[in-house]
Amino acid sequence: MGCLPMPDFRANCCTRYRYRYSECRRCADACPHDAITLSDQGASLVADHCQSCGLCISACRTNAWSSPDFKPIDLLREAIKKPVWHLACRPSGCQGDAVVPCLGAVDAVWLAYMAKRRIPVNLHGSGHCADCSHGKTGEAQLRLNLDAVDQLKESSLADSAASGLDSDWVMPVLVQDAGLSGASNKAAGHGAPAGSRRQLFRRFFSHRGAKLVATGELARPAPVPEKAIRAGAYVVSDQRELLQIVCKRKDEQAFTVVLHEGLPAMQLTLQSGCTLCEACFRVCPTGAIEIVQNPHDWALTFQADRCVACEVCLEVCQPRVLDAHVSFDARPGLAPMTLISRAKQRCSRCDRYFVSPTPQTTCTICGDDEDAFAAIFGPDGD
Repeated sequence: MGCLPMPDFRANCCTRYRYRYSECRRCADACPHDAITLSDQGASLVADHCQSCGLCISACRTNAWSSPDFKPIDLLREAIKKPVWHLACRPSGCQGDAVVPCLGAVDAVWLAYMAKRRIPVNLHGSGHCADCSHGKTGEAQLRLNLDAVDQLKESSLADSAASGLDSDWVMPVLVQDAGLSGASNKAAGHGAPAGSRRQLFRRFFSHRGAKLVATGELARPAPVPEKAIRAGAYVVSDQRELLQIVCKRKDEQAFTVVLHEGLPAMQLTLQSGCTLCEACFRVCPTGAIEIVQNPHDWALTFQADRCVACEVCLEVCQPRVLDAHVSFDARPGLAPMTLISRAKQRCSRCDRYFVSPTPQTTCTICGDDEDAFAAIFGPDGD
């Protein structure tokens, strides 16, 4: 590869665009050059700062950032043709079958797929991280990705041991290249990554939600303003589709993984207190959350195969009753799970069907009309 062009940004794929109050900053946190600015319109690139490291591309769960000259899925098509694949980072000057802008930009699912197929992957140039301008975050991202691969391997071995299946993965290797300092290799190894800001975010709101539900403070949570959620086409993620292959077992039994910041997968759970506002459905960028209804019933469902763990649904939930399982079955093809279902009620005024968390005689529209009438003419219509 030659010099990479700056990445392209597609706002309608960005969770910050789809939900204007989102705190997602994966791309900005991954950028070692302070080249990304965030707003409620999404993100923008500071061209003078960008050095085309590609870290924003692999960090984004919804494909908001992309480059026609750096597509890990295209590298994969070439890599599976060879018995051994050598991958080198450009700044180090190392040689390989492919040269990438930063080793940290090669995502965990890519590495896990190669490991499961037992194709050795040699990573060249990690010893250069301490001297590289990308190393400020690229080194940590590489460590996070390798840790995620370790976790997937352990999950495969644990589940395979119970069934007697062989699951001998060939793990990626950080090569000590001649002439490079090895000081950074231990930091870029398989040690556990530091605690994730977003995992802390999840735990904070989960515990806060549980407390408020218990105390009854969630009786009337503030609704999400309609303009806060913007519509967009559903996102198809190469990483997520590849992860389904990684988590598929020959015996079709469970593939249990632990929630990990380096993996685009999550399993939702719903505590009591849901207001049926449908905000999580409207904001979901992949279609993982759906509304299923017939004339008499309404249900909120979750399809794990489509979830990329962008977490925007957790952010938009005003009662804070939506949460993520710590560990879950990540095998593909599982049926959608029903988070909550309700029988529809019939409005006594307009005769339309509607759903409500509690029994009501009128729908929200008619109720709003009554409130507006009372505000204008008084409670007795005088």
